[in-house]
Amino acid sequence: MGAHIRRPLPELFPGASFEEGAEWVLHFHCYLLRAAGRTVLVDTGIGGADSPAASWAPVPGRLLGELAAAGHDPADVDAVVLTHLHSDHASGCVSDGAPVFPAARYVVQRAELDWVRGPMREQVVVPLRDRLQIVDGDAGLFPGVRLLHTPGHTPGHQCVEVGDVVMSGDVVLHPVQLADPTVRYLYDEDPEEAVRTRTALVSRARVLAPGHFPTPFVGDSPE
Repeated sequence: MGAHIRRPLPELFPGASFEEGAEWVLHFHCYLLRAAGRTVLVDTGIGGADSPAASWAPVPGRLLGELAAAGHDPADVDAVVLTHLHSDHASGCVSDGAPVFPAARYVVQRAELDWVRGPMREQVVVPLRDRLQIVDGDAGLFPGVRLLHTPGHTPGHQCVEVGDVVMSGDVVLHPVQLADPTVRYLYDEDPEEAVRTRTALVSRARVLAPGHFPTPFVGDSPE
C-alpha cells in the first residue's frame, strides 16, 4: 500500500494478533471463467500507469499479459464482473478513456454505482456507462455462475459463486479473518455488516478465491 493509506497490521485489523513487525503484502488476483460457452472475467485489477490506483498500488498491472498467456484476447471476454469499484479491482476496465474489453458487458450492483465517487466514477464508470449491466442483489449471470450481493466492505460488493468456489473479492482480506471472521478491517465502509457478510460467506463456501491472498485459492482444492 502507498504510504498515505498504509498502517501497521494491528490498526488495519483491530483485535487480531500478529507477530511483531509482521507486514501485509497484497496480491492482486483476477479470475477467468469459462461457463456455458461464455468467457467471464472477475475483476480487472489495478490497471495502467495512469489508473486511479496509481497513487498507492504497483501499477501497471499484468492482467492483459496473463490473459494472453492463457490464450485469450480482450475481445474474447463476454462479461466482466466487478466485485466492487475500488481502484485495485476495477481500474483495469478502462485504458485511455475506452473499455479494455470491447465486447463485454460490465456487471455491477446498483448499490455500488449509487455509492462510488471521485476518480473511479469519472475515469471508470463514465466510460463504461453504455456497457454496464446493473443488478440488484443476488442474481444468475450464466448457467452455473451466480452473483451474491455481499455488502459491508462497500455497499454494493458482490461475489461470484461457481459450484463450491466463491470469488470473494474483499469480503475476506487477510488470512486472520478466516480463523476469526469477526476481525474487522479498517477500510470497510460498514464494519458490522462486513462481519455478518464474512461470517456467512466463510461458512457457505468450500473454496474461497480471495482478491489479495498470496495464493489464489484457499480451502479444499478446487476440481
